[in-house]
Amino acid sequence: MHEVELKRRSAGALSSVLPDTQAARFEAAAQQAGRRLEGRTVWNLSSTESGGGVAEMLHNLLGYFLDAGVRTRWLIVDAGEPFFALTKRLHNAIHGASGGPFTAADHAEFDEVTARNLAPMTELIRPGDIVMLHDPQTAGLVDGLLEAGARVAWRSHIGRDTPDPASAQAWDFLRGYIERADAFVFSRRQYAPGWLDRGRLWLIPPSIDPLSAKNRPLTPSESMTILAEAGLLVDGRMVVQVSRWDRLKDMPGVMGGFRLANPPGDVHLTLAGPAVDGVTDDPEGAEVYAECVRVRAGMPDGIRDRVHLASIAMDDIERNALIVNALQRRATIVVQKSLAEGFGLTVTEAMWKAKPLIASAVGGIQDQISSEHTGVLLSDPANPAEFAAALRRLLYNDLAQARLGRAGRARVLEHYLDDRQLIQTGDLLESLAAIPEVQPSAGAGASR
Repeated sequence: MHEVELKRRSAGALSSVLPDTQAARFEAAAQQAGRRLEGRTVWNLSSTESGGGVAEMLHNLLGYFLDAGVRTRWLIVDAGEPFFALTKRLHNAIHGASGGPFTAADHAEFDEVTARNLAPMTELIRPGDIVMLHDPQTAGLVDGLLEAGARVAWRSHIGRDTPDPASAQAWDFLRGYIERADAFVFSRRQYAPGWLDRGRLWLIPPSIDPLSAKNRPLTPSESMTILAEAGLLVDGRMVVQVSRWDRLKDMPGVMGGFRLANPPGDVHLTLAGPAVDGVTDDPEGAEVYAECVRVRAGMPDGIRDRVHLASIAMDDIERNALIVNALQRRATIVVQKSLAEGFGLTVTEAMWKAKPLIASAVGGIQDQISSEHTGVLLSDPANPAEFAAALRRLLYNDLAQARLGRAGRARVLEHYLDDRQLIQTGDLLESLAAIPEVQPSAGAGASR
């Protein structure tokens, strides 16, 4: 286990990019949270501090809580490759992909890692503190932290709209670990399993920070300079997808659809993701990246030369974020052709930059995009012909690109910036703080 160093982020600076009424609501909520949570520490626990939307979101959101006067800390669980292989199977199964069955040996691995992390945590976390646990990797900590006297919320950033046998297996595995939490947080109501107590359910979609390195304004010249230095600048129009090297993001399918679209010769496709050795909690990344390399190698010369795979180093997080920012701003069209998606912050990021989106009608993408108004939704993300047709149509329609981009940015401004999530999370934390304290149990530890 190790702690992430948090940097204070100015709530006043965030207010400056919001409409007046929205800014006033945000500032009042931040001040209230600081008063009502005084004397408590709010802990966040997750599996990685870099390489994904959750980690990036926490860096920004927790910085704003610090500025509001909320004592906030962030811990990363310590685990090895067998544990992360198991939690990746759980992740895939929750989305409906094959992951199970889950065995007694899987529970033993989960319990061993939980016990190893719980002991040092209970030395730090005091009765009355509030703990936010993120995703399956932290699920085993619920009972031990409750027994230590903390108030505990478990947040799932992933889910599937319609349960199936694979997702049922994953939730059956997790149920015994999480069902006694004080609160459950999901991005969409449909994601919550049927057995979950609705009285403890909170719906809080993710958000982005418009002032972060990934989303702050860049001039066209700045974007070109950043991409040139990174070796990613192309001469022509760009179609871009940014995501982890994850099978559910369907990067091979994006390449296949791009080939089928047979775009004009000045159009390039860039698939960008983190360097596969920089994301510790996703052991499939190297396999998926290698598969993308093989698919690209098999494409005809005229198409292959215009398909680019960008594996962006994670050793400098600020630099990584600026490269992604420049890619999205330089893009003519941004794509997110996921087969499953918890929310899709890369969609939010591109919409904020007023870019036209082609994205799959799955998960939280459906909440962000109203098809043909704030983007184009693919009804069947596995159908390359539908993607190819949408891509051809947008490439030849500059007016539609501009219209979709404007509407997308307006939607993000109203619904998906960090001010909204800070208000909702503040309400949750204040609710948890109001739960009467109980004395910690002797010998508190994990149980299932």
